[in-house]
Amino acid sequence: MRIDTAEHAQGNIPPQSNLPDPVLTPLSRRQADRLVHLALRAATDLGLTVTYQGGAALVPADPSADRPVLGLSNLARIIARFEEDRWPSLIEEHFTGMLAQLSQGPPPPPADPERELIQRLVPRDALPSSWTSDRPDFLPGLISVPSAETDGVVTMYFEPADLGLTWSDAERFGLANLRRLKDQVEYVDHDDLRITFVSGTGYAASRALVLDTVLRETLQVEHPPYGVLAALPARDTLILHVIEDLSVLPALGVLLNVAARCYSRDPGPLSPEVHLVTPGLTWHPATTELPDHAPLRLSPELESLTKLLATREGAAQSRYPMP
Repeated sequence: MRIDTAEHAQGNIPPQSNLPDPVLTPLSRRQADRLVHLALRAATDLGLTVTYQGGAALVPADPSADRPVLGLSNLARIIARFEEDRWPSLIEEHFTGMLAQLSQGPPPPPADPERELIQRLVPRDALPSSWTSDRPDFLPGLISVPSAETDGVVTMYFEPADLGLTWSDAERFGLANLRRLKDQVEYVDHDDLRITFVSGTGYAASRALVLDTVLRETLQVEHPPYGVLAALPARDTLILHVIEDLSVLPALGVLLNVAARCYSRDPGPLSPEVHLVTPGLTWHPATTELPDHAPLRLSPELESLTKLLATREGAAQSRYPMP
């Protein structure tokens, strides 16, 4: 059971302390302060001289030092699932494992890039702009990068030439290996709607890059006649709904809600948006955001599809009237 401690105030805590922390989501400000305190103590016990200056990371107290920079964003999302009395041990375990990885140095480059590279979706704004300026978006704010995983550590390769490859070759290898991954699938039926959750690896959301394979091999859907709704809220979650009729509208509401929750709480956030993917695998936004915080509206593409579905359902009902 997931326990969201951010929603449970404890004792007579000042109301300001229970406001959401603007950086270390989904924790409250009080909980974020406690995370930073525990993280600093754990780092000190491990022999590190670091400080917290905001920005969701512990940085070297000596400004001239390059390392280590210890991120807290994903740690905040992990510990939010547990009661606070478990936080000290979880944080200590997290930093012990992180330092063990750092002490071993960077993982070696893949010996066989053709078999080892896996394409990965990452947020553009999480990376230095100089690394990504020449890479197109797969979806707004998300780029596709060749990567390799060694002992649970993922390394991304922004200069495939270092591996003796062109970008196109590295991407081709990465997509081919991404297609070979096996999905863990959970079907959730909600008010006669079927929502599919694809998970099982840290590349689950990246499987959107090979959605045709996911539909064919995982969902056993060769050619969805009206396309699918898709959301990629976090790196280990891909949410899908195969469109069959006007139930796409309540399905959109479910996906918007679940995607927003996953994006705000799960490690490795990618995007809270829901997308309409056509039968030809063209991606469009499912909604259009209006100014002044007005309610979302259907995107032109989804609005056109719902009109088509309404026309066809109306024609079917007139052809076969209810008794």
